[in-house]
Amino acid sequence: MTDWRPASGPQAAASRAALMRRIRAYFEVADVLEVDTPALSPSAVSDTQIESFEIAGSAVSRRPLYLHTSPEFCMKRLLASGYPDIYSICRVFRDGEAGRKHQPEFTMIEWYRLGMGLNDIISDTLQLVGQALGKEGPSGAPVTIDYFDAMRDATGIDIRTADIETLATATAADSQLRAAIGNEKDDWLDLLLATRVIPSFSSNRLTVLRHYPASQAALARLCPDDPDVADRFEIFLGSIELANGYVELTDATEHAARIARDNENRERRGRPVRPADETLLDAINAGLPQCAGVAMGFERLQMIHDRTDDIRDVITFTYEPDA
Repeated sequence: MTDWRPASGPQAAASRAALMRRIRAYFEVADVLEVDTPALSPSAVSDTQIESFEIAGSAVSRRPLYLHTSPEFCMKRLLASGYPDIYSICRVFRDGEAGRKHQPEFTMIEWYRLGMGLNDIISDTLQLVGQALGKEGPSGAPVTIDYFDAMRDATGIDIRTADIETLATATAADSQLRAAIGNEKDDWLDLLLATRVIPSFSSNRLTVLRHYPASQAALARLCPDDPDVADRFEIFLGSIELANGYVELTDATEHAARIARDNENRERRGRPVRPADETLLDAINAGLPQCAGVAMGFERLQMIHDRTDDIRDVITFTYEPDA
C-alpha cells in the first residue's frame, strides 16, 4: 500500500495562494511584466554547484534534453530582444538532495530589472519579501554585510590572502575531509560559509551577504570599484537561504570564458561537462542591456511565512529518496 496522501493540507495551499497574489501585486505595481519560458532545453547550466536532470534517448531530439534549473537563460534572451522589466514564477528542477530544505522540483520566482545596480536590486528584493511576508515577516531590520567581512568576523581570517591550509585548519577538517575536498579553495570557502558564517546569522532579521569573491561570481559582473569581488548577493533568514541575485554580466566573450572554466572544473571533479547555450551567447553578443536579476525559492519564502523549517510542509506532493 502506497502513502498516496499529499504532504501538506489545504491550509498550506491557501497560504501559498495568498503569497502568490501579494507577489504578483508587487510586480504589477512596479510595472514588471510576467513571462513564460520553456522547461526543456538542449543546453544546461555549467555551474559546478548545480546539477541538471538529463533526458536521453528522446523521440524529439537526438541530443540529450535538460530540465531547466532556472528560467535565467531564456529570460535574458527576452531582455536582449527588447523586453522591459520581467518576472517569472515557474517550476524548476535540480538533481540533488531531497529532505527538509530541498526538493528536486520546486517553484522559483525570478525577475530582472533594467538599469539597477547592486544596492538597487537588493532594496527591490527586500521590498518584495516584506510585502509578501507582511506581519509574518522577521521582526528585526535587515542587515547587510560584505562576504569578506563576514568571513573575517566569524573566523578571524582574511580570506583574500589565506591559503588552503589556513582554511582547512579553520574548519577543523580531519584527514578524510581534507582528502575529499582537496585543493579547491572555493570548496573550503563554501564549507566555512556553511559551518561558521551562516550559523551566526540572526533568525529574527534578514541578512544580506554581498560582494562574493570574483571566483564565485557565477554570471555576475565584477564590481567596478573592486575587481576582486562580484556584484552578487544572497539573502538569508537564519540558516535559510532565500534569494540569490546579481548585477548581470553583459560581456559575451567573458560569459563564454566562464562557461568554459566551469566545464574545466566539472571535468576535473569528474562531473558531466554541459553544452553551452549558444542562443544565450548570441543574445548577449547582440546586446543584453545593463540589468540585475534575482532568483528566489518560493517554498523557502513560504517556509518563513508559515513558520516551518521543513519544505515538505509547504509542498503538496514531495519526492522522498529511495530507502
